[in-house]
Amino acid sequence: MLVLSRQKDESIMIGDDVEITVVDVRGDKVRLGINAPREISVHRKEVYEAIQREKAEKEKGETA
Repeated sequence: MLVLSRQKDESIMIGDDVEITVVDVRGDKVRLGINAPREISVHRKEVYEAIQREKAEKEKGETA
């Protein structure tokens, strides 16, 4: 895992198309702004995992 330090209003780039900016830091919470092309899905990890579980259950039901 790459670990980077950024301050408010500083960004990192992922490839040429994804920019993540630190919008705000309050206590132990960090707000991030994400600019990415529409064809790239951006989700919080817990939402992504729920989507993956639903896909797996749907595929399992289709093969049964």
